[in-house]
Amino acid sequence: MKKFLLSVAFCALVFSSFAQNEGRGRKGNYLPKISPAEAGLDPGRLTRADEVINEAIADKTIPGAVLAVVRDGRIAYLKAYGYKSVYPEKEKMTVNTVFDLASCSKVVGTTMSFMKLVEGGYVRLNDKVNRYLPDFQPYVDPDTGEKTDPKIIDLLTHTSGLPPYVNPGYLKKEYGAANPQTLLKYISTCKRVYKPRSKFVYSCLNFISLGYILEKVTGEKLCDYAQMNVFDYLGMKYTTYSPMAQHKTAIMKLVAPTEKQPDGSVLRGVVHDPLARIANNGDSGNAGVFSNAEDLSILAAALMNGGEINGRHVLGEMTVKAMFTVPEETSGLGRALGWDCNSDYSSNKGDLFSPGSTFCHTGYTGTSIVIDVKSKTAVILLAHRVHPVDKGSVVRLRALVANIVAGSIIR
Repeated sequence: MKKFLLSVAFCALVFSSFAQNEGRGRKGNYLPKISPAEAGLDPGRLTRADEVINEAIADKTIPGAVLAVVRDGRIAYLKAYGYKSVYPEKEKMTVNTVFDLASCSKVVGTTMSFMKLVEGGYVRLNDKVNRYLPDFQPYVDPDTGEKTDPKIIDLLTHTSGLPPYVNPGYLKKEYGAANPQTLLKYISTCKRVYKPRSKFVYSCLNFISLGYILEKVTGEKLCDYAQMNVFDYLGMKYTTYSPMAQHKTAIMKLVAPTEKQPDGSVLRGVVHDPLARIANNGDSGNAGVFSNAEDLSILAAALMNGGEINGRHVLGEMTVKAMFTVPEETSGLGRALGWDCNSDYSSNKGDLFSPGSTFCHTGYTGTSIVIDVKSKTAVILLAHRVHPVDKGSVVRLRALVANIVAGSIIR
């Protein structure tokens, strides 16, 4: 299809930002800021989040973090902790620090973009994947020989049968190179590990496939499509794929580094995920988006308001409702479209937010997004546990913070 069919023309954004912190001088669609009490949150209970985050920093689980709490379209809490960088030199964390979102890219970039294709009538959730990727092989029952073709919806819910990952080194060994062509060849022909819709197996390959489909349908790279139709449209001024490669100087000044490399350098503005970085050059369906807490607050607020914020409808109300629904056929597996509801991967939402109406996602680097559409509360916790080395776990920290925020809601 022609590229122009999907390009959204829009005027320059004129919404004023709050110029309280570094980088706020740029125009953006920033949310109003209110006190926790004005948002119906108990300030005393909420400050317990400061304690548990600072404890994680003291234990060297993370060097630093940024926490944002969004309530009913307004930012009720926004705070930075610790350090943005501890190697090669120390830099204090600021609230506008930009993080490598890792797998949170799956919902912020890929899912948002793909749902625009669905509501625009360019793809159907029940379309077979091989309609767009002709070499994409079906699952073949080893006993009966019966074939089952994975569908788009199976990629979005991680129920397609694809394995979780492939090492770029394997692609180089098997095909002589690790690039989009060899990765697509592997995904299309690799062994399907289970019958579609019979199991949930979290797989980066599912979302890489979605990225390839989007490019085939639109004629645009995923990074370009998401930038125009999601990030820029919403006024997310510090959200982009691969800021280093795109020479986005203003964003690069705010980026937190991730892992130290064998040569002594650190990854900064370059995606941490090896498959996204090496095979897809940072433009990947599974990872590659960089953003900060305030930008993600805009997206969360829009989704809690049926896809609209300040008159801009990034998705239609029915589209958002469908995205935040666990499909009936795989209801026992707990995954909505892109988002997690109650699978084994959803511990970051904690124990107290509304059952069945809370959706979340995490990123390997230490990022986390939780959205409770019933109470209209979002918790965005951005950390970089892989800096300067890849160790430690933020699984418990995420849940503790989510519980503290949920427990602070008094009206």
